[in-house]
Amino acid sequence: MAKRFGGKYSPQGDASDNTPLPRGQFDGARIEPAGARANLLFLPAIPLVFLSLNDGAIGMTIGLVAAGILTAAAFLLREGLRAEAAYNARKTARRPAFPRKIFASFLTGLGAGLATYRTELLDAETAAQAGLLAPVLFGIAATVLHSVSFGIDPMKDKGMEGVDTFQQDRVARVVDDAEKHLSEMTDAIKRAGDRRVEARVERFQDTARDLFRTVEEDPRDLAGARKYLTVYLQGARDATVKFADVYARTRDAQALADYSALLDDLEQNFAARTRKMLLDDRSDLTVEIDVLRERLQREGVRLD
Repeated sequence: MAKRFGGKYSPQGDASDNTPLPRGQFDGARIEPAGARANLLFLPAIPLVFLSLNDGAIGMTIGLVAAGILTAAAFLLREGLRAEAAYNARKTARRPAFPRKIFASFLTGLGAGLATYRTELLDAETAAQAGLLAPVLFGIAATVLHSVSFGIDPMKDKGMEGVDTFQQDRVARVVDDAEKHLSEMTDAIKRAGDRRVEARVERFQDTARDLFRTVEEDPRDLAGARKYLTVYLQGARDATVKFADVYARTRDAQALADYSALLDDLEQNFAARTRKMLLDDRSDLTVEIDVLRERLQREGVRLD
């Protein structure tokens, strides 16, 4: 006998049963900067390769070179978008040392120009009759359209006024190593085959990255946070590798409980360290304000 489907999520369900999502559930969620729009630029090189195979030695060579240049431009664009996203996510950041998006635009124009020249060469009776006006115009148009569509790289530093660049470089190296540990944790936990555990690891990584950003904004905190960025993260990575191997074979509930407890302890310690550094920064600001007030009073400036 047929039975009508119902429940709290159905149109006739009880609205009081709809439990709201907890706040902060999606905090730290990251979107892949190089989305479908950027990945589509890998496609033009594919038909160009196949169309060039029967065009003779010169036509095939030009077509393959153009396809390689377009593919390189797509790779540069993807990395440039990721570098720009990392730049925008930080309050203090240096401009990219290598302008990937700008070079991707030039390479796209060059590849489009070579592909057009190949077509001109095939239509002409001799190589001398192949014109250069159309390839140049198509190359310029492709370069401009690419730059308009994806923009250019950040061209100046952000929030670097008064920051010790030597200390900033030290922080950058330590944070890069810490990010490698997190990436290795992500790769290892996938072997466990449990999406809930992967989500738990991602939540811990978000907490760790909060500490990263705090240290980047004030490099003076590096000394106090170094053991968190090196020793603790190395231990978390090693524990994750061992847990993933054991849990993938045995599905041991006790191993899962122990690993979850470890992540809870690490997350609490990382969060506590971040809060302490923020409080120390506020205390430093209070001291600076008090010192400035005393100096102004000595100069005869009265502050109400």
